[in-house]
Amino acid sequence: MRAIQFHQFGSAEELYLGDFFTPEPAAHEIRVKVKATALNRADLLQREGKYPPPAGESPIMGLEIAGTVEKLGEKVEKWKIGDRVCGLLAGGGYAEYAVIHEDVAMPIPESLDFLAAAAIPEAFLTAFQALIWIAKLKEGETLLIHAGASGVGTSALQLARLIGARAFVTASAEKHGLCLTLGAEQCIDYKTQDFADCILDWTKGRGADVVLDFLGASYLERNLQSLAMDGRMVMLAIMGGAQAAGINLGIVLMKRLSIQGSTLRARTLTYKTELTKAFMELTWDHFANGSLFPVVDKIFPWEEVAQAHLYMEGNRNQGKIVLSVE
Repeated sequence: MRAIQFHQFGSAEELYLGDFFTPEPAAHEIRVKVKATALNRADLLQREGKYPPPAGESPIMGLEIAGTVEKLGEKVEKWKIGDRVCGLLAGGGYAEYAVIHEDVAMPIPESLDFLAAAAIPEAFLTAFQALIWIAKLKEGETLLIHAGASGVGTSALQLARLIGARAFVTASAEKHGLCLTLGAEQCIDYKTQDFADCILDWTKGRGADVVLDFLGASYLERNLQSLAMDGRMVMLAIMGGAQAAGINLGIVLMKRLSIQGSTLRARTLTYKTELTKAFMELTWDHFANGSLFPVVDKIFPWEEVAQAHLYMEGNRNQGKIVLSVE
């Protein structure tokens, strides 16, 4: 098969489309003819040598796929040849074929094509895990989402709307329109406004019940200021640095705050299976009727993967970047 690889760790110029062995499905796996995959920040880090795949997983980049079932493992019971599926991978999505365990593959609603379906798994499962499983966001609570126009941000906005939570976001000014259409109550231009001041003003000094953070060190102090009593913060990335000096942690005690980091790629199969099941129970009917939907910013043919990576590196996307695999 063909797959996107890189000559060596480094820039997007190292990416190329070349031959790679076609994976064989294990007993409970299905092999999928990939029609589309989508970009994630993890792909950029893996290309740079900063985020290797978990042991035993495919060295090929790509954490999500959409396509048709092409081959069944000998013990597969849930799928048949030709079924349309999408799902989350630990690696291997940038390829003509990928294998996925039958329990974490999801049926694509008839209303969605492959390009849209490929934009669901990573962003929505990450947002669901952070907001519903970890933070336990409830109806009527207040949520602050950083990077509100990102793939995870646009997914989190829709999930917050679905459960009846109030959502505020940070994003550059040109991306506010999208966030508002997805249910954001207010948008903060992180380049010109202090988000902590804005949140405290809009909540009359109370703060946000939940903060969804991707920045880490650079936002830590203001995130703590932004949280309400018994507030919860979920950290999904450290794009703003891993070392935070000079932070007064007394506020964590005074407000009884909870701070939890989370990743998804290296989770166990059991965890991912349970997560996928719970996610589908809450959302799949809403994807089918269009009240939930993946936000796709731009579609690139996979031959233009280098341009797609550069587009993401430039923070130009509003929603997901998808690669068409044909």
